[in-house]
Amino acid sequence: MRPTALFRLYKGLSTFALPFTARHSINKLRAAGISIDRAHERLGHATAERRAGSLIWFHAADVDQVKSVQALITHITTQALDTKVLLTSSTAASAQGIARDLPQGAVHQFSPFEGPGPMKRFLQHWRPNLCVLVSSDLWPNLLDTCASAGIPIALLDAGLSDSDAQGWKRFPDTTDYVLRGIRMAHCQDIRSRNHLRDMGLAMAQHGAKLNTAKVPTHVDPVARDATFNALKGRPIWVASSTHAGEEEQVLSAHARLQLDHPNLCLILAPHDPERGNAVATVIQNAGLSVARSSTGGTLADGAQVFLADTKGQTDLWYALSPIVFLAGTFANVGGHAPFGAANGHTAILHGPNYAKFGEAYAAFQLQDASIQVKDSEALAAEVHDLLTHPSRAAQLAARARPFAQNGIDLLARLSDQLLSLADTANNETPSQ
Repeated sequence: MRPTALFRLYKGLSTFALPFTARHSINKLRAAGISIDRAHERLGHATAERRAGSLIWFHAADVDQVKSVQALITHITTQALDTKVLLTSSTAASAQGIARDLPQGAVHQFSPFEGPGPMKRFLQHWRPNLCVLVSSDLWPNLLDTCASAGIPIALLDAGLSDSDAQGWKRFPDTTDYVLRGIRMAHCQDIRSRNHLRDMGLAMAQHGAKLNTAKVPTHVDPVARDATFNALKGRPIWVASSTHAGEEEQVLSAHARLQLDHPNLCLILAPHDPERGNAVATVIQNAGLSVARSSTGGTLADGAQVFLADTKGQTDLWYALSPIVFLAGTFANVGGHAPFGAANGHTAILHGPNYAKFGEAYAAFQLQDASIQVKDSEALAAEVHDLLTHPSRAAQLAARARPFAQNGIDLLARLSDQLLSLADTANNETPSQ
């Protein structure tokens, strides 16, 4: 298939604009503390080796997209030990944050600019067996360069607005040319699926959003029992992934609860453990005693609040506590995924602000698998009710558990599809 005049025009304009956009983007990365060598990854200059074996390239533009695909990457590298994963993103926050927590067998690089030169240099070095786009954007030069090199392309969590779809549909010949390398399209909603099918991608399917996927967790029973014993019989509840401004509301609820449950322990886990000092100050200002995991404190200390300001223990808290409040739902951050808590078999409470996971929370509430609370006072009332009626907490947890299994099944299904596409790809160096 030959490129259309419109695509050649786009390619020419993007090549002309590249020096200007590159200078701005690289300066922005440098200002955020990224080294010059790493910033030049955006020009297609790799700073890591391409290991032997099959390589799947995931491109996720920003922090949220990187987070959404991390469970899938972990599942792939665990299930297919010979398969390596390259994750690219374009922002400093993604490189400095979640990308550092990638599993063994995965590496992060900054994504190449949407221009022929950077894209060709990138592909010449990395030679991926499969390109996976975790984005609502369709990048013509990226799609064309991969297709020309015989690299199959998969879309994950594809989302296409009506206006964007209409623009593509106005130029069907160019759309056919640009999208010719796509072999799989997993869409985040039915509207996007229908748009992509209208654009010629008959394989487009609607499925659950990628952020519903959850790697199966297996909490060490020895660690769980030891932590439980440290409580010495004290009742507990958890506030998970709190943001600035939410700790005050959670602590106010905890103070109310202690009037009826004087021995109650709150495990407070901030979304960003680096905020530990600030959160500890908020707890002290609330007149509550605190033990901090980051400074060696334990639940055996008997503090009214245990500040869990170290990473990697969230699943333990879920397994330990019969009740969890999922934060990010009082603050205006759109909420956090409820599937980890569902997998931990704990009763889920949450606030009203969960726009990022609207479908998921709606499904939970429809099945009476979670409880929404409007403020601190309502939170205290619901926690009190669940503490005094443990059978109700167990009922909520049981109704939430199937949602976790759905996320686990989604990981397995997507992983199998992507590995199959990578296995059938051409292993030769991309032709230029």
